[in-house]
Amino acid sequence: MARLSLGIDCGSTTTKGALFDGETVVKTILLPTAARPRERMGQIYDAMYSSEVEYVVTTGYGRELLPQAHKRVTEITCHAKGAAYLCPGIAGVVDIGGQDSKAILLDRDGNVADFVMNDKCAAGTGRFVEMMGRILDCPLDEIDAFTKDAKPVDITSMCTVFAESEIISLLAQGRARGDIALGVIRSICQRTALFAQKLRPEGDLFFSGGLARFEVFRKTLESYIDWPVHTHPRSQMAGAIGAAIIGWQKIR
Repeated sequence: MARLSLGIDCGSTTTKGALFDGETVVKTILLPTAARPRERMGQIYDAMYSSEVEYVVTTGYGRELLPQAHKRVTEITCHAKGAAYLCPGIAGVVDIGGQDSKAILLDRDGNVADFVMNDKCAAGTGRFVEMMGRILDCPLDEIDAFTKDAKPVDITSMCTVFAESEIISLLAQGRARGDIALGVIRSICQRTALFAQKLRPEGDLFFSGGLARFEVFRKTLESYIDWPVHTHPRSQMAGAIGAAIIGWQKIR
């Protein structure tokens, strides 16, 4: 019988689960968190737990909400572990989440050496992108095509509330929606790069979180941060994968 560990990452926007067998991520699940983090964690646990699962680790905002968890670990540690697994040899991680953004410096063994975090302002997070998409009538999954060949408009506001007003004003001036969207993306990536550069990583970076699915975010972030930035098809699952890896280490 296979031996497995289960990692569950409950974020503000999505809740993710990952099963790990010591070498391979054998299964992942993603659900929208909405206003039901406890329910979502329970759903993922019920869908992924079996007699083969020997250890369960939770992380993220809702990590305290699953009674069956053997261990609860901060998202900083889990994102570092997951990113180092998905992209071996990286020097650091940049994560843009639903309500915060963070940069993590790794040591040569892939452990956390230092980190910085922005959890005070939504203007550099996924919430800002959701607001932009709603105003510009742009589905988030289509953001790469939406901004193709666009010429970015400068977004000067450093606050989500004022930026929303600025976007509405730009629309009233007849500016193209794609140009405004690319301007918002540049604003987010520029702010993220400014605090990530404080860590002075000496090597390539890994971009995790939901926005890492989109090439326009990766390329824009890379242009500001001055280091190669990598992603992976499972970038959004990095926290859950890291939690599962930590669980496997406990089994060992």
